[in-house]
Amino acid sequence: MGVLAELADELVAVHGQTDQQGLLKLSRQRQALDRYAGDAVTVPLAKYTEAYRRLRAVAVELEEIVTRARERAQEADMLRFGLDEIAGVEPRAGEDVELAEEAERLGHAEALASAATVAHAALAGNPEDPEGIEATTLVAGAQRALEAVRSHDPALAALADRIGEIGILLGDVAGELAGYADDLDADPLRLSAVEERRAALTALTRKYGQDVDSVLAWAERSAARLTELDGDDERIGELTAERDALRAELGGLAQALTDARTEAAERFAAAVTAELASLAMPHARVSFDIRQTEDAEGVEVDGRPVAYGPAGADEVELLLAPHPGAPARPIAKGASGGELSRVMLAVEVVFAGTDPVPTYLFDEVDAGVGGKAAVEIGRRLARLAKTAQVVVVTHLPQVAAFADRQLLVEKTNDGSVTRSGVKVLEGEDRIRELSRMLAGQEDSETARAHAEELLATARADG
Repeated sequence: MGVLAELADELVAVHGQTDQQGLLKLSRQRQALDRYAGDAVTVPLAKYTEAYRRLRAVAVELEEIVTRARERAQEADMLRFGLDEIAGVEPRAGEDVELAEEAERLGHAEALASAATVAHAALAGNPEDPEGIEATTLVAGAQRALEAVRSHDPALAALADRIGEIGILLGDVAGELAGYADDLDADPLRLSAVEERRAALTALTRKYGQDVDSVLAWAERSAARLTELDGDDERIGELTAERDALRAELGGLAQALTDARTEAAERFAAAVTAELASLAMPHARVSFDIRQTEDAEGVEVDGRPVAYGPAGADEVELLLAPHPGAPARPIAKGASGGELSRVMLAVEVVFAGTDPVPTYLFDEVDAGVGGKAAVEIGRRLARLAKTAQVVVVTHLPQVAAFADRQLLVEKTNDGSVTRSGVKVLEGEDRIRELSRMLAGQEDSETARAHAEELLATARADG
């Protein structure tokens, strides 16, 4: 469906009553003029749109920085205080864990030394108790007993080797126990210094993280954020310069758009006026009013500061002077219903001459028109059909008579189901339908004569 929709845009141009109502809006009138102008407007408009988008982004960022200056200054002071506090303590990664272990060891130094001494005596003996039996002596005795007979059984020899390994391990552990007891520091001054350092680190973790590593991570993030906040003045200067440059660029592009639209408006108005002459409005004149609203904060266009929007600085309005001596007024105010339909149809026909599509569908664009004007609309659509396929949905017999082929949409109801069908009208059927459209009576002789006259007029034009 998506592919078909894209293809249909290139193959069929649809113009309906909603298009007429839409063209009463100034924005749609500007879009219609831009569409007619083609690349002369499309190219600078694309550049303008991009510059306008960037200008809005710069303006928003600049306003945020300026209006939040006080909040950002307070945030910078808070970050600066925290970073100074952390720098004063100078924590190291993992330091809190190391100090906790050292404090635990220093707080139980006597118990640790006593346990190490007892364990050493059990393994290596106590010089003050020559009668005592230590583990190393017992293990050595066991090894000697097995060594004497190891040659008789490999299994026993393996056990003797393992006992030898135990003896070596016991000797190593005994030596380390002796060194541990000698090196154990039970200095209360050191314990006090450790606790004081831990208190300083705890003061940081209460504010900035659950442990020292988290505190250091906070400091890294905060330093980056502080650099960003301290650069506000520089950033304001950069954004202000970019804003001014973009405004100048927009001014030039807006002037280019105004010039292109002004040139296209003259051609567009002349083409629509010519079409109106074919639609029973020979003295009507169409023109465009292209203006800019001044705004002290706007873009400089032709030396004047004007309001600017996403499509430029121009406000475009389609004007109509329906007869000589009448002032040109906006079409929404200066045209009757029939005149409005003909103006819109003329606009659509002008577009049809520029659109590279082979099929046009006009859906009741002749609403509000009757009499001679309806005949002229039918005649104009028939001429357009010489260069493209034209499908018209209409309730006007004056328009239908000019068609090469007339189709009737009819509904049938069997009491339970309503069906819609399409019937090709030829010969007598077409005359009867035109008569019905003219007078509401298929068998009226007067309506029939009028229908035959309409068909004859259409064939003569063809």
